[in-house]
Amino acid sequence: MSVVDSVLARTPQPYRSLAIRHRELLKFGIVGAITFFIDTGIFYALKLTILSPKPVTSKVIAVLAATMVSYVLNRQWSFRTRGGRRRHHEATLYFVISGIGVGVYSAPLWISRYMLHLQTPFTSRLVEELADFTSGQIIGLLVGMAFRWWAFRKWVFPAEQSQSRTSPRDRVPTR
Repeated sequence: MSVVDSVLARTPQPYRSLAIRHRELLKFGIVGAITFFIDTGIFYALKLTILSPKPVTSKVIAVLAATMVSYVLNRQWSFRTRGGRRRHHEATLYFVISGIGVGVYSAPLWISRYMLHLQTPFTSRLVEELADFTSGQIIGLLVGMAFRWWAFRKWVFPAEQSQSRTSPRDRVPTR
């Protein structure tokens, strides 16, 4: 029994059918939570050490590392019932969409830093850190996840097409 199935078994009935209907989204969210911690850990490890003058570069590297983990988890768990594409085609689409996602994730941090000037010496170190966290780890994450959820379902892991597009009455019965 998977983690999601065990949670669903203990979920009160009014919410169970809703959770079952959105099981794929729940799994995507769990993968997102795992990769959020990977992203945040790498982002701050780089931002507070070797890449301190380059927070956007730190963010891009962190998102790329989290994306690699995300592909494996989403392919093997979240979207395992979807697909139909060859693995190399699927992986290429995943990383192209994720590349666009890096821009989507990083844009709020870039706007905060370089358009709104929420950085030292224009503001205090505390305001800079709060602005970086809010724009990079909350706003960027939410906008990026919404984009990736939509794009992955549409292009990378589409619902498999049925083998035949004919209606049941057009089919010749076999005996």
